[in-house]
Amino acid sequence: MVSESAYQPLRAARRPGGKPSEAPRYRVLIHRKYRHHWDELVGRVGLQQGQELWEHLAQDPANPPPTAATCFLKGKAGKPRAEGWSRTVHYEVTSKARVNYQYCDRFFTTPEADPHPIVAILTIDYSSH
Repeated sequence: MVSESAYQPLRAARRPGGKPSEAPRYRVLIHRKYRHHWDELVGRVGLQQGQELWEHLAQDPANPPPTAATCFLKGKAGKPRAEGWSRTVHYEVTSKARVNYQYCDRFFTTPEADPHPIVAILTIDYSSH
């Protein structure tokens, strides 16, 4: 998938607690509207769960983690952003914190650029169901 617009709403989501011990396989990005929610993550769910979420997203977003519940969203909310993207994954960090994301194994910033894998965090919700 190639980015077709100069408008880039996704920004890098840094790992809670600092630099990871191993290089991430996927680049973790977050929509700019939810950047402040990402910054609140550790305060709301704790450092360990924040790091577990980031590690899951950065290393293996396609497979369910052993420590959290995930599912694919149904209907319009679950549709891929574009060709090559996954369906929307709903990740429950805690009973009061949920993250929706999609991943793309071959994302291009320009047609001439090398492909690289990314995860796009689309929404973060801190309300209860």
